[in-house]
Amino acid sequence: MGRSRRTIPEELLLLALDPTTGTTAQPQSLDLGLAGAQLVELALAGRIAPDGDRIAVVMARPTGDPTLDSALELLRRRGSPVRAVHWIGGPRLGLRQTYLTHLERCGMVHAVAGQMCGVLPTTRYQATETAISREIRARLDNAIRTGVPPDPRTAALAALAHAVGLGKHLYPGNEGRSSRSRLRDLIRHDPMGGLVAHAVMDVQNGAVAQPRRPQAAGAGAVGQPVARATAEPAGAPGQSRHGHGRMARVGAR
Repeated sequence: MGRSRRTIPEELLLLALDPTTGTTAQPQSLDLGLAGAQLVELALAGRIAPDGDRIAVVMARPTGDPTLDSALELLRRRGSPVRAVHWIGGPRLGLRQTYLTHLERCGMVHAVAGQMCGVLPTTRYQATETAISREIRARLDNAIRTGVPPDPRTAALAALAHAVGLGKHLYPGNEGRSSRSRLRDLIRHDPMGGLVAHAVMDVQNGAVAQPRRPQAAGAGAVGQPVARATAEPAGAPGQSRHGHGRMARVGAR
C-alpha cells in the first residue's frame, strides 16, 4: 500500500484532534475506533473480509504499512475468524500514540511539550497540514449536506466518527443536531464500516458476549452471554441495529 493515500485510522485521528487545545476528543473511545479503523482499512485493501459478525483473513500478503501489517499478522495467527467485538475490545496499549508519532513523522502534526499543574510533563499535538484536516472534514460535510451516498472510505470514516462519539466535537450544540443525525445515518452506506462501528459501540456499552467456558462434570448449565446494553456511547446519538444487514460470508490482535 503506497503512502499517497492516508489511511482511515490516520484520518479518524486527525478528525479527533482539537486544533485549539492540541488534545484528542473522546480519547478512550477513540482507541477503540482506531482498532476498528484498522479493520476497515485492511478490508479495503482486500486483506480481510466480514464473515457474519466475524473477521476473516482472505489474503495475508503485507500492505506495506507497518502498523496495519502488525494487526494483519495478529489476525492471521488466530487461525480462524475472530469476532469484531473481541478484536476491538482487546488490549490496544499505545495505539493512539503510535499513530500520533506516525503523523508527526509525516509532518502532519507537531508535538508541543508542556506541563500539567506546573509539574507533570504533557505533550499536545498541533496539526501542521491544516489543509489535509480541512479536506477530510469537507468530505464529511459534503456527504451530510448533499445526501449523496459517499465513497466507501468516507462512509466508513463517518461510521467510525459517529461510533466513537465525535459527532458533538464536529457538530456541536443544538445547531449541529441535524448534522449529527445525518452523520449517524451514513453508517448504512458501508457494510464493513457499519459492522465495525456497531462493534465499537457494543464494546463501549459492555455488550460483548463472553466466550463460553467448558462445563464441569455434574455442574449446571454454563453462564449465558451478557445481554446487549441499550445505553448510547458517550457523545453519540443512538443507533438502531435493525435493518443493517451483514455482508455474506466471503471466505476464509
